[in-house]
Amino acid sequence: MKRRIATMILIVTAVLLIFSGCSNSASKKDDKLVIGIDDKFAPMGFRDEDNNIVGFDIDYAKAAAEKMGTEVTFQPIDWKTKEAELSSGRIDLIWNGYTITDERKEKVLFTKPYLKNAQVIVTLSDSKVTKLADLEGKVVGLQSLSSASDALNASSIKEKVKTVTEFADNVQALTDLKSGRLDAVVIDEVVINYYMSKEEDTFTVLEESLAPEEYGIGVKKGNEELLEKLQKALDEMNEDGTAAEISKSWFGEDKVLK
Repeated sequence: MKRRIATMILIVTAVLLIFSGCSNSASKKDDKLVIGIDDKFAPMGFRDEDNNIVGFDIDYAKAAAEKMGTEVTFQPIDWKTKEAELSSGRIDLIWNGYTITDERKEKVLFTKPYLKNAQVIVTLSDSKVTKLADLEGKVVGLQSLSSASDALNASSIKEKVKTVTEFADNVQALTDLKSGRLDAVVIDEVVINYYMSKEEDTFTVLEESLAPEEYGIGVKKGNEELLEKLQKALDEMNEDGTAAEISKSWFGEDKVLK
């Protein structure tokens, strides 16, 4: 009898420990947001010379997390699997120059747009490609499974391009452009503007853009509570000038959508 009682006590204790552990992990998750980023997407989120993750979206997310009373961790991910990372729960948010599209709206919840962008064509400054039509028969690069790919696919020039080469990130694409392996790259305007400010006289952007777009923050479907809290924090940042201050530090002007 005593043995049975002792066994029952052990079972009950084990169950209580399991529930206690689950409760603790749930509370920890509530206190920390894991944000999935592409850490080679300057100036939104990237690594500086000391390998620290920095950028406009990084500062923007930190400020929002402070408003929400939570900690934040930035998790570099394979950008091709960003929605899968979110739906699996490995990350809580996709926040790194994430373009709002109808296709993505079917997979994630979005905040209101916070920054305007466009997909543009960049070439080397001495290139003979000076307009969209000049891409006929040329080799074009872009980031795989990005809105750059969507923009090119929606353009009539896509059928006339010789080859489309996909890369894991924009840095690799621009490297191949500079080496002559590509004739042009389809890229976010905000990204190429940053690189042009660092490498003067290296790149030229065609006047004709492929598609205007807007950035938003992706939240897992069904998590309306987190979306509401995050949007409230973003709205407060607009009202008190925090967002404008962060924008000016990265872009020299207030570019955040109100």
